[in-house]
Amino acid sequence: MSLLRLIGIQGIAGIAVSLALGVLLLLQKGETRHWKSESGRFEQLYTGEQAALAGTVANYRAAADAARASDQANLARVTAEQRTINQRSSNDFEQRLAAARAVALRLRGEAAAAAADPGTRGSAPMPGLSATPSGPAQAAREDGLPQSDALTATEQAIQLDELIGWVKAQHSVEPNTQDEARPSAGERQQAAQPNGRAPSPLVDTPRN
Repeated sequence: MSLLRLIGIQGIAGIAVSLALGVLLLLQKGETRHWKSESGRFEQLYTGEQAALAGTVANYRAAADAARASDQANLARVTAEQRTINQRSSNDFEQRLAAARAVALRLRGEAAAAAADPGTRGSAPMPGLSATPSGPAQAAREDGLPQSDALTATEQAIQLDELIGWVKAQHSVEPNTQDEARPSAGERQQAAQPNGRAPSPLVDTPRN
């Protein structure tokens, strides 16, 4: 009691305030350490999320670049194959027309020679023509087509046949694949015209 009297009420209040401040200071230090720890953890989480986001963006960009490169490669491949098909069709068409016109020219010459020498008529079939014609050639002769009309029919038949083969070959071009086992443009065009072409009145007539 003497100590309490010595200290007094104000002293006791001061001690109580000091103890309270000390406790608050300890609590504040604890909270500070706690939030520092939480701040570090949140920073690590944020850094991890940013890294994951950056990785995702990089993956999307890489996928987009790969898709763009694949599209460009496919475009170049398809363009090259279509160009090859166009060139091959054009060459085949010109060769077949030239052959048909050469046959027509030869037949006109033989007909002129036969007209100039009537003794050769009926002795033998005209060279270059089968004794048993078939298909459009037979139909053309049975219909009594002149040679000029027969040549026109032949050219139209060749044009239609080449057009059908060209359409089939173009349709067979795969726009979105890069399979190494895929047949080439020439192989697909040959497959589009299996085992020869449609017979024509002049060129495809069987010979003796």
